[in-house]
Amino acid sequence: MTELFTTSLLDLSHTDAKPLLQGVQYPWQALAGIGDFIADFGKTLGEEYLHPRETVWIHKTAKVAPTAFLGERVIIGADAEIRHCAFIRSNAQIGKGAVVGNSTELKNVILFDGVQVPHYNYVGDSILGYKAHMGAGAITSNVKADHSLVAVRGKETIHTHLKKFGAILGDFAEIGCSAVLNPGTVVGRKSNVYPLSMVRGVIPPDSIYKNKNEVIKKEP
Repeated sequence: MTELFTTSLLDLSHTDAKPLLQGVQYPWQALAGIGDFIADFGKTLGEEYLHPRETVWIHKTAKVAPTAFLGERVIIGADAEIRHCAFIRSNAQIGKGAVVGNSTELKNVILFDGVQVPHYNYVGDSILGYKAHMGAGAITSNVKADHSLVAVRGKETIHTHLKKFGAILGDFAEIGCSAVLNPGTVVGRKSNVYPLSMVRGVIPPDSIYKNKNEVIKKEP
C-alpha cells in the first residue's frame, strides 16, 4: 500500500525528525523511537536553543507561555508558539512555526513545521505532517477500548503491533472541529475531515470525509 508509505504522506524536508522518519517504511513505525531520537538529537542543537532542563530544548525565537507545562524529551522549533496552559507531557518534537494552543495536550508526537493544534486538542502517539491543522476540540484516540493491538485498515489491513497509536496526518490535512480520529487512522495529504466526524481507517489523499459512507474526491 504505497499510499501509506512515509514519503507518500509526508515531506520530510519540513521536520527535524527526518533522520528518524526516513528510516521507516510506514510513519507509525517511528513512534517507538521518538523519545530516544529527541534525547540524542537535542544534544546536537546549538546556541540558538535554550536548554532549561536536561532533555528540553527551546529555540530562542519560540514563544512559550509561562503557564505551559513541558515534560521530558521536548524540542520546540523556531517561531513556534506554545500557548496558555498547553500540556506537553513527554516525547514531543515540535516544528518551526507550529502552534500548540490553550489546554492542548501532546504525548509522544512529531509535529512537522507549520502544524496547528490550537484549541483544546489531544494528540497522542501520532505524527502530523507539514501544515496539518486540527480544529477546536479535535482529538486523536490512541488506545482501543479493548486494549488490543492497533491495525491500519485500508484496501488491506496492516497490523502495526502497537497498543498505542493515534493518527497520521499527511501534509496539509484539515481536521474539523470536535472530530475524533480513532486508533490507526491515516489521513492522506490535502484531505479534509468534516466537523464532528468519527473517523477510522484510511482516508485517501485529496479527499473530503463527510462520514464513513461518503468520502469524495476533491475536484481539481
